[in-house]
Amino acid sequence: MTGDVVNDFCIQAATVNGSGSQSSNLVITKALFHMGIPVAAKNVFPSNIEGQPTWYDIRVTPQGHQARKRTVDILIAMNPATWERDAANVRPGGAIIHEATLPRLGAAARDDVSWYPVPFARLAREKLEAKPDLRKYLQNMIYVGVLAELIGLDPVAIERGVRDQFRTKPKAADLNLDAIRIGVDYTRETLAKNDPFRVAAMDGTRGLVLLDGNHAAALGSLMAGCTVLAWYPITPSSSLCEAFIDYAERFRVDPSSGERRSVAIQAEDELAAIGIVLGAGWAGARAMTATSGPGISLMAELTGLGYYAEIPAVIFDIQRVGPSTGLPTRTMQGDVSFVHTLSHGDTRHPVLLPGTVTEVYEDAQRAFDLAERLQTPVFVLTDLDLG
Repeated sequence: MTGDVVNDFCIQAATVNGSGSQSSNLVITKALFHMGIPVAAKNVFPSNIEGQPTWYDIRVTPQGHQARKRTVDILIAMNPATWERDAANVRPGGAIIHEATLPRLGAAARDDVSWYPVPFARLAREKLEAKPDLRKYLQNMIYVGVLAELIGLDPVAIERGVRDQFRTKPKAADLNLDAIRIGVDYTRETLAKNDPFRVAAMDGTRGLVLLDGNHAAALGSLMAGCTVLAWYPITPSSSLCEAFIDYAERFRVDPSSGERRSVAIQAEDELAAIGIVLGAGWAGARAMTATSGPGISLMAELTGLGYYAEIPAVIFDIQRVGPSTGLPTRTMQGDVSFVHTLSHGDTRHPVLLPGTVTEVYEDAQRAFDLAERLQTPVFVLTDLDLG
C-alpha cells in the first residue's frame, strides 16, 4: 500500500465484554465526528454480563457510508481469546495495535501488516494514579491515546469527546484524559509509525448530530410531544427508554417552576407497560412504550384492546433474533407481519419501517401524529443495527 490513506478506513477494537471498552470506543467515535469527519460505529457484543468477546467497528469515510466493511484496516487487539482470528481479518497493509504480552503465533505473526505492541497493563499499573480495580478499565483509554497519536486525532476533539462521555463526572473525565496522555506519550517515545492511515479535519458533519437509532427515536418522540413513557427493560430497546428519560429531564421541564412535564414509569412487565400507555392515551396524553420481540408477544391482548377501543399509542419494536428469547444481541427484521396483525381478531395496525437513523427520528414524530389522527396503536419497527 503506497501513499497516505486519509479519512477512509475501518478501525476495530477487539476487547472483552465488561472491560469498559465501550466508553473508550465512543470517545474515538465522538472525536472523529468533532473533527468534521463522517463516522459510523457498530458494536457487536454478547448477551452476557462480562467475559465474552466483543468487537466495536468504526468506519471512517468522507462520503459518510454507514455499512460495515468485511475487512479491518486498523485493529486494536486486547482479547487473547480471539487474538489470532482478529489478526487474520486485517487487510494486507493494515495496522495492528496490541497488548505486548499477546503471543505472535499463526496469523498473529504476519509480515504484511504494521505492528504496534504496547504494554497496556504495565502502563496502567505503573503510570496511573488510580485504584487497582479501575486500572483494567483505564487500559482502554490508553489505546485511545496510542491510536490518536498514530492517526493524528486532534487533542481538542479528543478532550471534547471525553468531557461529553463523562458529562456528569468531571473527576472521571480527568482520570481518563490522564490515561490517554500516557498512550500518546508512549507512542511518541517508543513507536515508529509505518502505516498509511491518518485523519485530517473536514467539514463533513456541519449541522449534524451524532446519534444511534434508539437516541433518534427518543428525541423524535420528545419533539412529537410525548409526555408518558412506560417500559420494561429488554435488549436492545432499553437504551431508547433511558435516552428518553435523559432528554425529558433536560428538555421537558417548565422553565418558570422547574416542574417536570413528563412521566416515565418502569413497569413490572411488558403487560403492565402497555396497559399504562393505553390508559394514558385514553386520558388524552401522547404515550409510548419500547420493547423487542418477546415483549411484543406479551402485549398482544392489550394491543388488540387499544385497536378496538380506538386508543392512540406508539409502540417501538427494536427487533432482535427469535424465536422465543432468541439472540438478544443480534439483529433481525422478523416482526413485520407479526405486529401488523398483532392480537386476535381482524386487526390491521399501522407499521412504520425506518431504514436510516434520520428516518427513525422522522418516523417517531410521524407515529404520534398517525396514532392521534387514526385513534389507534401505531408500531415503529427498527432493529439492533439501527438501534
